[in-house]
Amino acid sequence: MAKNIRSLIESSEIIETHKHDRVQDAYSLRCVPQVHGASRDAVEYVRNKIQIEINSVTDNPLIFPAEGEAISGGNFHGQPIALAMDFLGIALSEIGNISERRVARLVDHKLSGLPPFLISESGVNSGFMIPQYVAASLVSENKVLAHPSSVDSIPTSANQEDHVSMGMYSARKAANILVNVKNILAIEFLTAAQGLDFKKPLRPGKGTGAVHEAIRQKVPFLKKDEYIRPLIEDTVRLVEDGTLLEAARAAVGDLE
Repeated sequence: MAKNIRSLIESSEIIETHKHDRVQDAYSLRCVPQVHGASRDAVEYVRNKIQIEINSVTDNPLIFPAEGEAISGGNFHGQPIALAMDFLGIALSEIGNISERRVARLVDHKLSGLPPFLISESGVNSGFMIPQYVAASLVSENKVLAHPSSVDSIPTSANQEDHVSMGMYSARKAANILVNVKNILAIEFLTAAQGLDFKKPLRPGKGTGAVHEAIRQKVPFLKKDEYIRPLIEDTVRLVEDGTLLEAARAAVGDLE
């Protein structure tokens, strides 16, 4: 993760100009490799568990025709996926959590040094204040959804099925969290692009600049208040279809 960031910010005039502004950056900036990297490791763990389970026998009973035998077992139990989906929800939630903190810093002129709420006339326009509200609300929703389902079980079938995984709900919650995080990341991309425009003529890093250009091909600079939801939705699509990732890779080469 740290190597990827160094590649993206290479040749940044903005960082060069401001690198002595403070002794330490906030955790949401300084600890990106550690936080994002931990979530990335979690996603790899989940992918591995899904690959194992999708290729596993989960029938009950297991039928062995050659031996003429039927064996009742517990291969049907969804605990491996339930735990993995709970873990996925937590890992994704943390990506959204730290992303929203960066958005909050961008709209706060005392922290960013940029115009309040990233708009030229902030007294008349609310700028990116409301998108930050949206990101914060989605983060709060994710905190509730990230509570693990696999720790809960209600006995059924006259206590024969006395421990269940709740894996279906774990997966549903993880899917909801993923949708929320896509929107949070889109808001961060949209907000960061606005911030970069205010730093002109200073140029960002090669990778960062390429992503900024890709965003600006679809989403214009916000000069005054307008209906922002379509802009967020356009940016979500750029996140989902890999446009921003491919723009970065085209500028700096493959990212690990």
